[in-house]
Amino acid sequence: MKITLTGFLSVILFVIFIVSCQKKRLFTHNAEYEVVEQTIHNVIGWALEKDFDLFFNTIANDSNFISVTPYDRVKFGVDDVKNDTAFWASPNFKAVGHEIHDLRINFSKSGEVAWYYCVLDDYNTWQDQPANWEKVRWTGVLEKRNGRWRVVQQHYSWPK
Repeated sequence: MKITLTGFLSVILFVIFIVSCQKKRLFTHNAEYEVVEQTIHNVIGWALEKDFDLFFNTIANDSNFISVTPYDRVKFGVDDVKNDTAFWASPNFKAVGHEIHDLRINFSKSGEVAWYYCVLDDYNTWQDQPANWEKVRWTGVLEKRNGRWRVVQQHYSWPK
């Protein structure tokens, strides 16, 4: 009977340990969710103040970064993006704000990769005329690098 009771207690302690680990993992993902959500907002929201430092500290700082726009433009690598900032830096361009709808974020089992889907309304002007992206589908992938979430791939498209 003593062995049975000891075995039973061991199983109970093991189950408690597993459940506590799962709760910790879930809590970590909830905290990470908020950081990833803010990172997604930063990828578009940097334009309000033309905070290029925020933008370049949000995307992958290497040749693996990929950005696909609805204009059939694809940027491969951070240098490709850095060499094409004239439009956003122009005084003719003004960001007004953005709204993200139906945001869905998923995490890999390791917790080091996240991917998202949302619908973006990005409000801007060019020479004081509306230059909005409305109802744009936006998907992307983030990777946690050196403790910071970075967007490594993003794709914008308009539904037909």
